[in-house]
Amino acid sequence: MNVVDSCAWFEYFADGPNASFFSPAIEATRKLVVPTLSLYEVFKRILAHRTEDDALLAIAVMQQGTVVELDANVALSAARISIDCRLPMADSVMLATARAFGAALWTQDEHFKGLPGVRYRPMRE
Repeated sequence: MNVVDSCAWFEYFADGPNASFFSPAIEATRKLVVPTLSLYEVFKRILAHRTEDDALLAIAVMQQGTVVELDANVALSAARISIDCRLPMADSVMLATARAFGAALWTQDEHFKGLPGVRYRPMRE
């Protein structure tokens, strides 16, 4: 199972230098878990910088995976992770969701560097 952090989705959609690192997790849609928070972050950013149609197309790609809502168990786990790992709220929700599904978290966000269960690739320019 895989959870793809929002920054990795942006990299994939922009065909950035790390897109090929994230593509196996994104394109294996049967193993893809998509937190609703990712839908929010990706839609908002693409809408702010492109068109609504572009944002909706991105969301359609994301919805090929299994979209999961933030429930009470994941929220409480995220709060613990936030304190233990000193992660911001959105990052802790992503990691808690990945752990709840026994999934790897794919990211290029440095906050996650060295954490267990994370497939981290440094951002390249």
